[in-house]
Amino acid sequence: MSHPPAKRPKKPAHVIEKERAKRAGAAETLFLFGLHAVRDALANPARQKLRLMVTPNAAQKLAAEIAASGLAPELHDPRKFNPPIDRDSVHQGAVLEVKPLDWGSVSEICAPRNDAPLVLLLDRVTDPHNVGAILRSAEVFGARAVIAPHRHSAPETGALAKTASGALERQPYMRVPNLAGAMNGLRDMGYTILGLDGAAEADIGALAPTLPQGPIALALGAEGPGLRQLTRDLCHHLVRIPAAAAFASLNVSNAAAVSLYAVTARQPDHIRVGAAGDGG
Repeated sequence: MSHPPAKRPKKPAHVIEKERAKRAGAAETLFLFGLHAVRDALANPARQKLRLMVTPNAAQKLAAEIAASGLAPELHDPRKFNPPIDRDSVHQGAVLEVKPLDWGSVSEICAPRNDAPLVLLLDRVTDPHNVGAILRSAEVFGARAVIAPHRHSAPETGALAKTASGALERQPYMRVPNLAGAMNGLRDMGYTILGLDGAAEADIGALAPTLPQGPIALALGAEGPGLRQLTRDLCHHLVRIPAAAAFASLNVSNAAAVSLYAVTARQPDHIRVGAAGDGG
């Protein structure tokens, strides 16, 4: 007697998202969605735009950006709109196919130019929503770049761009072949590198005012494993964000925002004042 094949267990949502991000990272193009992400991509002259799919309502909201971009939109009936993205993605009637951005080299982007730039280093942070939120914070606090290894990091995806709410078009997000190599390059350029570690003895808020008035890089690891040993070894200082509760910890994107504030608070003029957005 034959038995029907056993059903495969359903994959957790975070596993599906990581697999989708990996496939997107290998693709030559990606699909941005949502009014904020599409509007800012249309307005970015450095972004190579290939195909715009919109509903009439979205086309009206994006009229100025569409006209300036010179791209002929494909108008779709909202009841039959089926763009090539995940069906659960909140696209708001706007989907744009684009080429990934090329920001150039770390040495070009991060070199101090009579200033004290700030850089973020992400060690195996793979969740696109976390990276998108980090890009928003990096832009608010005037970071020169967000750097991550090409492997074991979140590539440009529609989900990352939507969470970044336009910051992906303005905030350099650089994926490098080797994070340790990038860190050595930053050290050679005079950066002081701080590694976030919950077990560190130094408090970032107390240490920040004592640092030399030069460029700073903040290294953050994935939630759980944290920074790899080689990354830790290349940091000048390991620091922690103090917590009221013994077992309290922050999401990596929240930790990035707090750390950025801690190191820029000693240089108030470095911070660009902006308004909070609705994240759409």
